[in-house]
Amino acid sequence: MKKHKDHGIGHRTSSSPPRKKNFCFGCGRDNPDGMRLKFTLDETGKQFVCRFRLGKRYTGPPGYCHGGVIATILDEAMAKMNRLFDAPAPTSRMTVEYLRPVPLNRALEVRSKNVSKRGRRLTHSAEIRDEKGTVLARSRGVFVIIGHKHVFRSAR
Repeated sequence: MKKHKDHGIGHRTSSSPPRKKNFCFGCGRDNPDGMRLKFTLDETGKQFVCRFRLGKRYTGPPGYCHGGVIATILDEAMAKMNRLFDAPAPTSRMTVEYLRPVPLNRALEVRSKNVSKRGRRLTHSAEIRDEKGTVLARSRGVFVIIGHKHVFRSAR
């Protein structure tokens, strides 16, 4: 199996101002209450991948993950795709299909890929799968590229 390139720098792009800490709820290493999801770029260089397990703090129905947490994981995975365009692009619209309950304390994987780019609009998709490869949830999102000055002016 090929080694995946680590992209653990959160949501930064090459032209965004450097930050010493990452408090993002989904991927931030410095957020003690966050999920600390760690994404890697796959061997094709076209998909981001994260392998993870969800503990009981993410409970919705007994033994399964809360739907809002599932949406967060899918959004986080799709947002990573913006790095391939070196562009800050917040989520504009997102749909989620909950196909099967997402179990707690089991090996899971989320993968994201780009679907299209039209002007400033990036469309991405993501899927959460179990260890057998069964798709449990999937999403599609539109992300709008914005200028760095709009994103980082109040982030100080």
